[in-house]
Amino acid sequence: MSPRRSYFPARAAAFFVALLWAACATRASAAESLNARRAALGRQIFFDANLSEPRGTSCASCHDPALGFAGDHGSGAGVAAGSRPGVFARRNTPSLLYLKFVPKFRFYREDDEKHALESEAYGGFFWDGRADSIAALVSQPLLNPREMNNGSLARIAEKLGRASYAPAFRREFPRALGDPEAAVAALGALLEAFLTAPDMAPFSSKYDGYIRGTAKFNAQEAEGLRLFKDLGRVGCAKCHTLDDRSPVPERSMFTDYGYEAVAAPRNRKLAARDEDRGLCERTDASNPTSSDEWCISFRTPSLRNVALRRSFMHNGAFTSLRDVVSFYATRASNPDRWYPSGTPFDDTPAPYRGLVNLSVVPYNRKASDGPALNDAEIASVVAFLATLTDKLR
Repeated sequence: MSPRRSYFPARAAAFFVALLWAACATRASAAESLNARRAALGRQIFFDANLSEPRGTSCASCHDPALGFAGDHGSGAGVAAGSRPGVFARRNTPSLLYLKFVPKFRFYREDDEKHALESEAYGGFFWDGRADSIAALVSQPLLNPREMNNGSLARIAEKLGRASYAPAFRREFPRALGDPEAAVAALGALLEAFLTAPDMAPFSSKYDGYIRGTAKFNAQEAEGLRLFKDLGRVGCAKCHTLDDRSPVPERSMFTDYGYEAVAAPRNRKLAARDEDRGLCERTDASNPTSSDEWCISFRTPSLRNVALRRSFMHNGAFTSLRDVVSFYATRASNPDRWYPSGTPFDDTPAPYRGLVNLSVVPYNRKASDGPALNDAEIASVVAFLATLTDKLR
């Protein structure tokens, strides 16, 4: 073949490759523009205090950016205040950071220490995994009478239609506001765009700098990390998983997204509390979560930004991170400290107290063994947990 005959096909191939790359780049740019536009609109909705009944409570009221997108809406009670005076949410407000990494709820099979296959629950949103997507979960606080109390999808759609951002909403979803179900579905998509935007998974903590080699821990923080990883004595990293040998922060989410029955003590700031059965309250025809064996288990939260939170555990029983670490270290050796009523596991419904985890570190200690950590070691673990705080905007 002559050089001239080979030249033009090669040039044509290069031209078509360039066209293909340009088309891909255009589609990617369009998708980025759509995501950015919807995330910005979702952010407006997130801070809109008119989307409650009565007005005055926004998503951000309970998920405060300054508190790692957690908080209590000023209640001081460990669980958030609802939009109605004197009404409180049922459970502690979880952080909304890093939600895009939460997997869908499912059961999986895993070898336990005795190498017998066991079925374990995994993933899902909320403390009991009852929602499988961010878009699906947002209607629940909006409708919940203990939270934003809207009562109906129609009321939410009506408020969206009167909002200052309604024209932008209509441009994104032209016919949605005329149908309450479609309006709330669109609302979910917009909030999902905001909550999964890059700013909501910043990976900007000192810990992230440490694994990337750009930050160093002081002696107390390093000791706290060592203790945190000690599975034979403390056991934190069994559920709050990490890989500090990898510079990839996604490998250190500080949760395995599994479920555990730790028997948090009663929140004594609440005069009364409904019986909370945890995971077995989840209703799903495809999974056996209604079985008693899944009761009183709650999903392991990520510890990223944990030092910013005002309350801890599913029922908000603790307001001090040091108390949380102390609870894990001494629940077995000094139960009277945590259950002053004299009834062990006093916030756990009586029929299910036999399901509380007593078999793994550090829950398997005897009183004669003493605490899993002493005061100085507890302080070191708390210091390490503070390194998980992001530089939030």
